[in-house]
Amino acid sequence: MASPVQGRLAPPSVALPLKGGTQFSVPLTHATAADLLADFERLLVGGKGFAAATVNLDHLVKLRQSDAFRQAYSGHSHIVADGNPIVWLSRLSGRPVNLVPGSELIEPIAEIAARTGIPVGFFGATENSLESSALELERRYPGLNVASRIAPPDGFDPSGEGANACIAEMARSPARLWLLALGAPKQEIFAVRAWQRIPDRGFLSIGAGLDFISGEQVRAPALIRALALEWAWRMVSNPRRLAPRYARCAAALPSLASAALKQRRMEERC
Repeated sequence: MASPVQGRLAPPSVALPLKGGTQFSVPLTHATAADLLADFERLLVGGKGFAAATVNLDHLVKLRQSDAFRQAYSGHSHIVADGNPIVWLSRLSGRPVNLVPGSELIEPIAEIAARTGIPVGFFGATENSLESSALELERRYPGLNVASRIAPPDGFDPSGEGANACIAEMARSPARLWLLALGAPKQEIFAVRAWQRIPDRGFLSIGAGLDFISGEQVRAPALIRALALEWAWRMVSNPRRLAPRYARCAAALPSLASAALKQRRMEERC
């Protein structure tokens, strides 16, 4: 389960209003990438595992719709803010955190793995993307050992029998840290299931991060990201698929902002 941010009585969280007047709280366990990475290294060097998710606005929309996704998020040990709307909501709630994009965790955690001699595994994406990203990261970080690469078939069910076979293969692998590139909600559901079965391994969900490393996808330029316009860059690249997604995200913002302000007022009264 998620643990408190260091130095706080309770972790910052994103309040997610649900139907029927109920609410689901998404805890943000680490306020900065540096804190998160230090905790990853401490756990991995100590022979312990974790399940880490990077929540964004699209995840919040999906969390509203899926009991299985909410259950998976509740089983994560680490959750950080991947997306400027999450950062803005944290500021509205009076418990600000920094932006920690999942794709930007790949290289620093590869450096940790190379330095500490921890073998790494890649899961998801395509065989070509996994092979290319493994070669590129091993080139950038001498000593890095990408010990296993698993590209599940199309239609992979993170709750099905095929997932059990993949987890068994992971258990046989020397890889102690797994980067999951399945996309939400599959990667988060699978991460918790795998961590429950092999609790001494670390599972980090990274979405399209390996495709950025391999060149299968092109990430928005740094200036676009600094202006918080990466969503627009991505939508232009695939409007048919992404325009409806971002419309749903935009529609969710007013109720999320209202819940964040309510959360702030409640805490101020306490």
